[in-house]
Amino acid sequence: MILIADSGGTKTDWMLLHSKGLRKGEIIATFHTQGITPIHQTPDVIRHILGQELMSQLSTFPRAQLIDSGELEGSLLSKVKVFFYGSGCTPAHVPQMTQMLGEVFSPQQVEVHSDLMAAARALCQREPGIACILGTGANSCLYDGNAIVQNTPALGYILGDEGGGAVLGRMFMNAIFKNPQYADIRDEYLKKEKLTQADIINKVYREPLANRFLATTSLFIAERMDNPLLKQLVVDNFRQFFRCNIVPYQHPELPVHFVGSMAHAYPEALKEAAQMEGFHVGTIVQSPIDGLVRYHSI
Repeated sequence: MILIADSGGTKTDWMLLHSKGLRKGEIIATFHTQGITPIHQTPDVIRHILGQELMSQLSTFPRAQLIDSGELEGSLLSKVKVFFYGSGCTPAHVPQMTQMLGEVFSPQQVEVHSDLMAAARALCQREPGIACILGTGANSCLYDGNAIVQNTPALGYILGDEGGGAVLGRMFMNAIFKNPQYADIRDEYLKKEKLTQADIINKVYREPLANRFLATTSLFIAERMDNPLLKQLVVDNFRQFFRCNIVPYQHPELPVHFVGSMAHAYPEALKEAAQMEGFHVGTIVQSPIDGLVRYHSI
């Protein structure tokens, strides 16, 4: 069997699939645990999630369903090939994450990849393309159908992350407090969110996770895309993403695919920005998990 994990900061989606025979690629079961990010969590925390949250669900799974398929002979865990895709799975953290998964499953049956590889495989499958993540942050890569061959550094929301929710929030805050055209929008936003300018300064400069706070402005903006000023902010944010991150790949002929909440929330603005910058948008999905299931079913 195959167990695919798509892990972010909040949650991890696990899908158990048949790996052979007439039922190859068929989903056997879906599990959920809290997010696993080795760049932010200690090994003890990750081991607890794997041992308590994941294993408690796997251990109670009705094994008779697998016996009927002819795939279960002996230990369930020894039969599972694990593909773990996660945010924070940088090259420096892959060995440690592989080791911890190997303590639960067969070590020879574990592969750990970044969330960017998850996006590339889910969006492009085995064809060349440009794969992008647009959520709170932003990332992208040039994919040759097998491997990531180029990556424009994302650099985070202070130095980069164009196209992401945090940068959109930064643009929004700048506009409502500095541009008189946005006065009505500013008043509406502050009233709705029960915030003052001082509150916002405090959240951005003194409280943790300023990027997440800034990204929440996208919820306000998405409900008001009929306002030309707000639509222009979104389009400009996406245009900057193409200019700073996609142009360096020098492959305008390739489709540009997207996964993530920002791309999913503003598909028309994204396509408009792409056209203005000379690119073609391919697939847009909110989560890579369905694409990963297809990838590992071939």
